[in-house]
Amino acid sequence: MYTGRILSTGMNCDGKPFVAYRVSSRSFPNRQCLKFETRSAIVPKEGFEKDIFENPYITYNCIRIVDDIAIVSNGAQTDVIADKIALGMNMRDAMAYSLLTMDYEKDDYNTPRIAAVVSSSESEDEYDCYIGIVNDKKILVEQVPYGKAAFISTYGSQVPDEVEFEAKTSADSAKFIFDEGTFANYEKPVTSSAAIFDGEWTIDVYNP
Repeated sequence: MYTGRILSTGMNCDGKPFVAYRVSSRSFPNRQCLKFETRSAIVPKEGFEKDIFENPYITYNCIRIVDDIAIVSNGAQTDVIADKIALGMNMRDAMAYSLLTMDYEKDDYNTPRIAAVVSSSESEDEYDCYIGIVNDKKILVEQVPYGKAAFISTYGSQVPDEVEFEAKTSADSAKFIFDEGTFANYEKPVTSSAAIFDGEWTIDVYNP
């Protein structure tokens, strides 16, 4: 089954907050994920830089860390959400604002924008997590319950589905969303990234 881009968030099997993201692509498979101190980015592989002139949506920050919050998405909305949170907007409103204003991608497939945010707190009273999507028919921002994890994809069910996220480190999480567990059922994986909070946020990437 081809579901396009996939992201997941919530709490993993260890009860640690996480975000994870995978590029699945039929049209632009020559991409990689690069990690930096507080973000990871999807970029063309060396030799394929000109792909961005065919499709401006194929390069973006897929994960950003702002203070104690992790943001993940399939496009430029990652930065919009991060900027709004940095300015003091709450997580739910930052998600809703970005999806409403950015809207779905105006490409040949009307590709939906998907996004998620999660706080680093492991205390139920302080923890918060949201996942959402905007397509050409709806905008959805939904809370992920404490202790649970969910995933959403651009061309799949387009609603959050609960998932057992059985990876304990950021490196394992990047590999897990790439081709393990539930995610092994989805075709054409290209690259992936993940961040887990275990005292601090750590980011990793998986480029096969």
